[in-house]
Amino acid sequence: MLLLYFYFLAISFLSFFIMGYDKYLARNKKRRISENTFLFLGFIGGSLGAGIGMWVFKHKTSKRSFLWKFLGIVFFQLLVVLALYFTDSICVY
Repeated sequence: MLLLYFYFLAISFLSFFIMGYDKYLARNKKRRISENTFLFLGFIGGSLGAGIGMWVFKHKTSKRSFLWKFLGIVFFQLLVVLALYFTDSICVY
């Protein structure tokens, strides 16, 4: 279980830093990172880091289509966690 926590921590940090790097690329008019990359990182567990990165760097917050997809992923993840918790598949201490 500890390995799983470290996985989510690492993928969240990666998502956070990639969000900041893409903001840097946007300001300097360079080739950008694909939105699908952000959505994929969020889907595999980096949604917390990507969400914090969006807030800290003020990045991707005005693009409604991206926000709806991102919030859909977060909602799906919350449903999965709640389903696992209430079926006693996972223990949260």
